[in-house]
Amino acid sequence: MGCNQSTSVTAKKRRPNGGPPIALTSHERSQRIESIKETRACGLGGISVRYAYLSQRGYYPDGAWISCMKCDSQTPRTRLNAGTRRPRRLFTQILDQNKANQDSYSVTHDFAGQTADAFFGVYDGHGRDGDKCAQFVRDTLPTLLAEGMTKARENNDGAELTKERKQAIILNAHRECNMKMHSQDDFDDSLSGTTSISVYLHGNTNRITVSNVGDSRTIIGRQMQTSEVENGSSSSGGALKAFALSRDQTPYRRDERVRIRRTGGRILSLDQIEGLEPIREDEKERDEKALMNGGGEDIILGEEIDESGDPPRVWSPNGDYPGTAFTRSIGDAIAEELGVHADPEMLSRELTPEDKIIVIASDGVFEFLTNQSVIDICAKFSDPLEACRAVVAESYELWLQYELRTDDITIICLFLDSVDASKILRGPLALSTTEMVGESLNKDDALVSGSTRPVRKNISLEKSRALEKMKAEMNSVHDVTTETEEDFDMEALFNEKTEEEKTCIAEAIRASVVFQKITNSQRELLYKVMEPMKVKAGQWIIKQGTLGDRFYIVQFGTFEVRIVSEGAEDAEGTGGNVVHVYEGSREKDQHPCFGELALMYSTPRAASIIAKTDGMLWALHRFAFKKVTAERGSREGAVEILKKIDQLKGFSPDGLEDLASYLCEAKYAKGDVLIRQGEVGESIFVMLPGGGAEDLVQTKEDGSDERTLSDNDYFGEEILEMRSQKRYGSTVKATGKISCWTLSRSDVKRASRRSSKE
Repeated sequence: MGCNQSTSVTAKKRRPNGGPPIALTSHERSQRIESIKETRACGLGGISVRYAYLSQRGYYPDGAWISCMKCDSQTPRTRLNAGTRRPRRLFTQILDQNKANQDSYSVTHDFAGQTADAFFGVYDGHGRDGDKCAQFVRDTLPTLLAEGMTKARENNDGAELTKERKQAIILNAHRECNMKMHSQDDFDDSLSGTTSISVYLHGNTNRITVSNVGDSRTIIGRQMQTSEVENGSSSSGGALKAFALSRDQTPYRRDERVRIRRTGGRILSLDQIEGLEPIREDEKERDEKALMNGGGEDIILGEEIDESGDPPRVWSPNGDYPGTAFTRSIGDAIAEELGVHADPEMLSRELTPEDKIIVIASDGVFEFLTNQSVIDICAKFSDPLEACRAVVAESYELWLQYELRTDDITIICLFLDSVDASKILRGPLALSTTEMVGESLNKDDALVSGSTRPVRKNISLEKSRALEKMKAEMNSVHDVTTETEEDFDMEALFNEKTEEEKTCIAEAIRASVVFQKITNSQRELLYKVMEPMKVKAGQWIIKQGTLGDRFYIVQFGTFEVRIVSEGAEDAEGTGGNVVHVYEGSREKDQHPCFGELALMYSTPRAASIIAKTDGMLWALHRFAFKKVTAERGSREGAVEILKKIDQLKGFSPDGLEDLASYLCEAKYAKGDVLIRQGEVGESIFVMLPGGGAEDLVQTKEDGSDERTLSDNDYFGEEILEMRSQKRYGSTVKATGKISCWTLSRSDVKRASRRSSKE
């Protein structure tokens, strides 16, 4: 039985006197990345597959921290019995720069003695012993599953097992693996564990079984007809559209929240635990009722959602532990008492000739990238290994932009070169779970809907604080202009691009949330204002700690990302430790980008970028970006309206300008209800001239105070009381097409925090 699996990665060297780590050499940087040497091709029954895998250890600067639990007992544990140990408090753990990669993976051919079968798995560990937990599951789960399948076939006279029988064996293998982990003596899984996402490929029947425990993810890219997809990656024969083959098991899901609460667990964000956010007393009842009535929307929790990386978590009724942001895991013995168990959700379906790409990845990939963005990136490459490198690089870059650290990131990418349609036994899409799993994936004729954990779009609170500190200490300015936005001459930047150059820019910005809502006309204008920059080896593009006002795309060349850790000095003037390398290549159609936050905020750079080779960049100035996107509405007009809102009187003029930057355009059709009286509110609405305000009618339940709104009106502002969950006091319905601005409570709170620091 052939097997490829992850191994340990060499730690970074430190200076003999205990000083800052020595900058990594190219060889040492490569040791942070573990991957297959070259793409492997294989025939699995009726399926021709090429696959590759790659795992990159996260970046953890000196002083970065995470919240975790401390246990009453510090003695070694031989076996955890329910109630024997309890964490006593939440505390802050300083992360070691050399923390082991807690991700693991496995690839097994000839699985369970079947030459047409293969098993692919990704395991994302967490907690103090998370790396050991992930490695244990990597080594144990495939073995248990193979033994179970082999025995079942022997008892079935070698005949093909039914889908239900296979899923029962998979369930038992996960449960047995979980129990074996609890009994290990060389590591402690009371507050450590791992997710597990796997694809079991059955080549003789062209089927796959996806098993998911936790919040790692499997997605598939299907070739669609042009009329079937609005936004997808181009490929021969049509675009590729992303579909989820698993659902994240987190408290964002209503069914998982209900299940956890029925075991006695609580669902709260850290802000709610600390009293910074109100606790919705009726949420449990609302979830139960909604689930009984057919489910409804999964996400209804409040402003803790996507609040700078503060997700809802699972807590004991007896204390502030364990605080898991997932609802299923292998290990996590204490959380298991609260319903965080190891039973997988399973999906079985047949592969068809339209299925082109399967991606199995840890959640580090999807923190800032949508499923579609990942498929779009993969579809740009003919080699799965290059696709893996591109996805991991894009994920890593976004982590560095939005966080002080990066997660460990692991991906397995399968390119399905051909699928023998004659082996398809049933309809093209067949989903199911066994009754023993106790879950339903909704229906048997469609793929699972997109996962319910939102993609993050804002920098973390910790990074925001670090940037503000840098801003206060900044002594010089390098890549920032002294021009004001009013004086900025955008037309002076106009330069025509070739179609090849436009394609390079378009592909580079495809995955960025900043550019996802721009119109075609805006995109063409962005092409014109992108400035070409030829650079020489050794040239500094960005200097850590200085204000920046440009976003960069690499046309070609190699650029090092260097960071000086907090409290350290760059005595040698090198820019600090190399934490990442951007490599642009026209031949490989590889064009990474950096500096995205400069388009949104006037904040100090969090890292230095230095050209290692000669190269070329495309630069986009923040003022140009703002002018290009100004057609969405007048920011100045929005600020004037925000000034009138009583609940925002505490904001300074600069604070209101900052607040206006959070406004998002929303469009509504005739008959849409924008807000409904009595519902808990998440956003206020601002009407600007030309948005169709005359087609909005505001009423109350008793029919009183009916009125038609007008330009410069606003509504829903009653929900901006920060210390309580406010409900809308009226209903507003569209009688025609509407375009307006929305502003969420969480963005008001975020802007308030930024304003209070200035």
